[in-house]
Formats: sequence, C-alpha cells, structure tokens
Amino acid sequence: MAEEQMEEASTPFQLQFDKPIPFQIKMAEWNPEKDLLAMVTDDSKVLLHRFNWQRLWTISPGKCITSICWSPDGKIIALGTEDGLILLHDVENGKILRTIKSHDVAIVCLNWAEDDPLAKHEEEFLSYEDRTTRFFPPAPVMPRIGGLSSGDTGLVDENEEAIPEFSSASCQRFNILCSGSKDGCVCFSIFGIFPVGKININKIPINIESSGKRSFQLQDASISKVSLSRNLQKLVLLCFGKLIDTDNLSHSCGTAGLHCLYLDTSIFFKRKNELHQVSQQASSIQDLVEVVRASISLISKQWSSAMSLFHDKFNALPNLIAAHGVESSSEDEFLSLLFGTRTSPALHQFLASSLGEAGLKRIAKNIDSAAREIRGIVSEHLQPAVEIISFRLAELRGLARWRSRFKIIGLDENLIDGVTESIGMLVVQVERFSRVAATVLYLFQNFFTWVLKCVKILLNEPTDQVPAANRFSSYDLCSELVVIFLKFLLHKDPIKQLLQADERIECDILKEAFLMPFTTISSQIHCQGLLPLYPVTSSVTLPSTCAVTSISFYKDEDSQTEESSYSFTEYVCFKIPDGSLNKRNCIGMIKDVGNCCTALSMASLSGFLLHIPDEYECVDLSLYKDNRVVLLLSERSSSDSPGRSWMAMLQTQNFSFTPLSRTFPANIYSLQKLLALDLQMDTDYGKVRSIPHTVSTPLAVSASRGVACVFSNRRHALVYILDEDEDGDEVSDME
Repeated sequence: MAEEQMEEASTPFQLQFDKPIPFQIKMAEWNPEKDLLAMVTDDSKVLLHRFNWQRLWTISPGKCITSICWSPDGKIIALGTEDGLILLHDVENGKILRTIKSHDVAIVCLNWAEDDPLAKHEEEFLSYEDRTTRFFPPAPVMPRIGGLSSGDTGLVDENEEAIPEFSSASCQRFNILCSGSKDGCVCFSIFGIFPVGKININKIPINIESSGKRSFQLQDASISKVSLSRNLQKLVLLCFGKLIDTDNLSHSCGTAGLHCLYLDTSIFFKRKNELHQVSQQASSIQDLVEVVRASISLISKQWSSAMSLFHDKFNALPNLIAAHGVESSSEDEFLSLLFGTRTSPALHQFLASSLGEAGLKRIAKNIDSAAREIRGIVSEHLQPAVEIISFRLAELRGLARWRSRFKIIGLDENLIDGVTESIGMLVVQVERFSRVAATVLYLFQNFFTWVLKCVKILLNEPTDQVPAANRFSSYDLCSELVVIFLKFLLHKDPIKQLLQADERIECDILKEAFLMPFTTISSQIHCQGLLPLYPVTSSVTLPSTCAVTSISFYKDEDSQTEESSYSFTEYVCFKIPDGSLNKRNCIGMIKDVGNCCTALSMASLSGFLLHIPDEYECVDLSLYKDNRVVLLLSERSSSDSPGRSWMAMLQTQNFSFTPLSRTFPANIYSLQKLLALDLQMDTDYGKVRSIPHTVSTPLAVSASRGVACVFSNRRHALVYILDEDEDGDEVSDME
C-alpha cells in the first residue's frame, strides 16, 4: 500500500526540460521581467536563452567577466569585469550601450535595485517635468559615415540607436546600480550610468554599540556580495577581512572572516526626488557629450583623410621647383600663372604631368564629399547636441538655485555656472566652425575650378603660353579668391585648427560639477554596524572570495499600512565552511541585521543553523520568495561511482529563529552559540527532488518568475518550475 501511494504521489518541482549545453557555465541570472536566462561561460562568453531554451544571442566582450546582474526592468544586462569595468548591454540584441570605469580591480558582485512603488515618498510641490522635449526634436544619435568604420571612434557601428534608447530608460522609475570590488570598494550609480557615490569599507569607521565607544575598522577586506533594499534605505554587504581595533592597532579581534555589514543609504530614499531630477538631466547631458565627442572625432578624421590626399599631390610642386633650380615658392608660381603670361617649367610639369586632369578631379571630388559629410554631421548631430546640452544645463542651473533642497546633495550653482560658460563657448565655436568650414570649402572649389581650366589649356596648347587671367569669366572675383586661397589655405588648415580647439574643450567639463554631488553623497553613506559570521583560518580553504551566500529583503509583515511606512527585513543565508565555528556541513540564516546594528534591541537579531546530513554537501543556495530557501545538494561520492544530487526548498518558518545576544568584541562569532538543527530530508521542512546529474554551481533562481536552473558537471541545464509539482512515478527520497 505504501508503494502504491509513493507511485501516485507527485514529484516536487516540475521539470521543464533537460538540455545539453556546449559550455561550462560559471554565472547565470534570470531576467526579473521576462522568461530569459543570461549565462556567462568559463571563457567569458555571454549567452541569452529564452525559457524554451532558444538562444537569442551570444557575445564575446573580450574581457574576463566576474559578475552579472539585470536592470530592474529587465532591459539591460550589467557585466562586471576583471579590470574594473561595468559593461551595459541591450537585452534585445546584445549591443553594448555603455562602458563605465567604476573600479580599479575586479568587480565581484553587482546589484541593481529600483525604488519600491509601495514606499512612496512623492511630494506634490516637487513634481518635475523634463521640458526638453517641448522645445527640441528627439536628441541626435551617434553619427556614422560610410567608408569610415565607427571603430575609428571607439564606437560600435551598429550602436547608432544605443544612446537614445538608453537615455529613455533614464525616465523610468528611480533605480541604483551597486557594484562591489575585490579591494573593498562599493560604487553607486543612478540608472547605472550616473555615478553618485563610492565608499571603501577598509577606510570607514565601524561603530558597534555593545563595545562601548570603541571604534573598529576592516583590514584587507574583499567584498563578496551586496544587496540594496527595495526602499533604498539600507545596504547589506558581505565581505572577507580582518577586524581591527583602531584604538589599539596591535590588538585584532581574532582572525579574518566573513562579516555582514549594514550601511545606511537613507540619503537615496530621503533625496530620491532631487537625485532623480539631477541624474536624469546629467545622464542625458553625458549622452549628448558622447555625441559631441564622436561628431568632432568623425569630422576630424573625414577632413584629415581629404587633406592628406590634397597635400600628397600638391607637395610634389616644391620638389619640382627645387629640381629646376628655381628659388620660388608654390604660392609665387601660382600667382605668376594667375597674373602672368608664361608658365614656369616646374609648374607646367606639375600641372600637366604630376597632377593632371584626372588627379585634380579626384582631389576635388574627395574634398567635396568630405564637405557634404561635415555639413551633415554639424547640422544633424553636433549643433543639435550642443544646443540641447545648453538647455539641460539651464534646467540644472535652475535646480541648483533651490539651495534648501539641492545643496544637500551637492548640486553647486557656481560649478554649474562654470560648466554653462564652457558649453556656451562650445556653442559659439560650433557656429564659428560652420561659417569657417563653409568659406574654406567654397575657396577650395574656386581654386580647383581655376586650376582645372589651366590644366585643360596647357594640355590643349603644348606651348608654355597660358592666357592671362583676364580671359576667365568673373576675373575680379576669381582672381581675388585664388589669391586668398594661396595665402591662407595652400599650406595652412584653419578647419584643423578649429577642430583642435573644440577637442581641447574636454567633454569632462561636467566632471568637476558632478564631482561635488558624488563627494557629498559618498560622505553621507555610513556603516551602522557589523556582524561577524564565521572566521576563516588557514585550515579552512575557500574556492574564492565569493562564498556561497544569498541576501534578500522581504516586506515586514508587522509594518504599518501607510504608504510611506513600508519597511523590509533582510535575510542573509550562507554556507559555513567545514571547520569554522567548530561546525561541519552547516548553513546559517540570520535576519534583522540592520536592526541589530542600530539602537534597537539586540534581541531583534535572530538566526538558526541547519546541519546537512554528513553524506551530502551544499553546492549552492538561494533565498526564494515568501521567506523560503532553495538548496542545491550533492551526495558525497566515492571515486568509483558518481554521486547523486537533490534540490530542496525549505520553509524558514518551520525553523526556530533563536535570538542572538552578545557582548562585543568577546566571542565575536556569536553564531557559534546557535544550536545546529539537523535537516531531515524526509520531514515536512519543505520539498525535495532528486536530480539525475552531478550538479555544480551556479544555482540560478528567479523569485519573480518562479523558476530555477541547475547546471550539471556533464554540461546539462535543467530548468524547474518551483511552484508546480510534476505527476509521475519518480518519488523524491533521500534514503
């Protein structure tokens, strides 16, 4: 009878499919809004698959990828690299949208949090409208020129639409990208593109109330994971490092270990309206600055290419003059041709043989083509960009005058005035460049027309006799313009000089103005406290600084119902290395870290340890919605036979959270006092399913989509629906 019941029982977690994959996966993350899975292979290729395992695209960023996360709206993938870059890619096609230099070393974790709509803090009188679209057409995109690969500008050719698409994302709900690096730095960027703060946990003081007035500091800390709460008020951070008593540097609090830090980021919540307004304008300005930079670069390259051909041909004339033993210049020879009745042998040879009609036409066509492209870039890209930048700066200048609200985030009116003046100079230079370029190009056309007539006459009349200039139509105007060209353009390049002047107005002009908000916000992010989790001794070996951990925030069930009063309780789950805390094969879970680090009762901090049966080991874990945790377990196998694996989902309310009370710094690893509960795989703690493969990290779990993806050592990907069970004969037992 028992066997019949087992056969009729459903198997937990419906298996959607089991697919072979050609790569070994080292990182994976589900899209929060769509059924998409992004994966990073061991050789740092990035793959995007649909839920049905259809591959959408594969990219090779050419850098070692060390972390990955999605934007809250699921439209952008953020990749952290070994050299400290953050790469932002479009979900639709994998195109790179932006490259940001946030760190100097490897970025080991990323977290992108969006303002929670339930935690509303909007004020009627702060309503703000971006008025730019009222007065201007859509912002210009990156310029492209046929025949010049945009790789010359450092831009990807197909990225023409990238910047306006990314700018439109800035109008979405307020969000912040957090990145943590190997050297203990955490950076904050609004919309992922506007840097708004940076802290180094090795340098910030750590005040722990139970230790009295003593101050502590971390040494040689490396960040493992960061998670910003959905109301943006607190950041929970896990890091490895050594805790030092700053009052007695010779005394350290034990060995290095994993610590849980609580950072007060309430400035993002309290001033999110002001930060949203400033960052929206600033990020749009930065996008347009890139358009200006690319436009000037392309104009410069296009003009340099045309002038290179011109000088290559016309530089042959001075050599011919010297070969004929004549002491004169190119200008003198052309002026003699313009006003005299005879042509020197050197100039005759140059016009009739070296240059020729075909060569002259080729040069004229090349410069005329460059002229058309330059006019197009100026009118469609450069000039609109600088005009919109000016308008947006005027908006920022108006905000900066509201000192009571914007001074506190560092928006300085004097600095904005300085930037406005620099941009005003750029506007004037662009207008001047347009006028000068039009004049120069007209003089070139007139000069080429005159030279071409001379060449034709010389080729038709084999003598050195050339008709006087008064035989040409419009003699006075033609001769005057030729004289101007010979004096100012034959060996000079005013367009190049103007381009160099424009390039000297660095597009970093905004740097100083927005360094003040960056510094101001950074100084208001404080460490509220620290909770040591477990020590790491020489006998405890870890595969990397990225330990098996998971952090999630859940809405506090006891919070008030008012919209502005929503609060979140943080849960931290982690695997304890064997030998640490005198424990073996345990995972720990704690909650209310933020409360324990503030003036609230120490009794609010609670946790439990869970002992995994010795014949199994925890490969990976992830917190799941409704205070559940998903464990990926593997059987400790002998060398003869491969071990089996299981996925378990446990209800944390089935475990007793024990209050943690301690006196710091004595016995700092207070989790050691927690009793390790034995996980009974056949009890009602949760659901367990066997997996027909030996599994490896990572375990990719999506709380918003209710799915999990497990990867095996044999390069298989198994996707399970966590909230649905599967009918069948297979029964999950752990015997």
